[in-house]
Amino acid sequence: MIDDIELLNVLENNARLSSAELAVMLGSTEAEVEAEIAKLKEDKIILGHSTIINWEKIMPYNCIGMIEVRITPIKNKGYDQIANILSKYDKVTACYLMSGGFDLMIIYEDKTLRDIANFVNEKIATQEGVLSTTTHFILKKYKANGIVFESPDDDDRQAVVL
Repeated sequence: MIDDIELLNVLENNARLSSAELAVMLGSTEAEVEAEIAKLKEDKIILGHSTIINWEKIMPYNCIGMIEVRITPIKNKGYDQIANILSKYDKVTACYLMSGGFDLMIIYEDKTLRDIANFVNEKIATQEGVLSTTTHFILKKYKANGIVFESPDDDDRQAVVL
């Protein structure tokens, strides 16, 4: 019997492992691993596979906005209706219900700051129930999804002694 948590942890760290490699790591058979992965996909526990890309190296002018949205919940639907509407936009890469001073956190990626501002102005602010927004722009990524993007080089500055 395969431990789902162990399997998921291994896959989360390296989704490119073959069923044979996973079977060896988990002390199981290849057929059991494949059946368990199929079951996890069917149960919507495994939702997809992704590659982590350092987009700044290939598209250095791409912008990422983190948009805080304060909303009035809609009767009998809460926050879900607005969150579902906003999540459907292709350039929205994440949408979270938050605790604290705002309700939704939208992560939006586009070519320019102006494109993000237009999205906020035309798509978010026009939604019924939206009270206010605050937009933050990511200036540089140091770490995402547990991966450090650039490790600091050794400091090659020379000491100055007076």
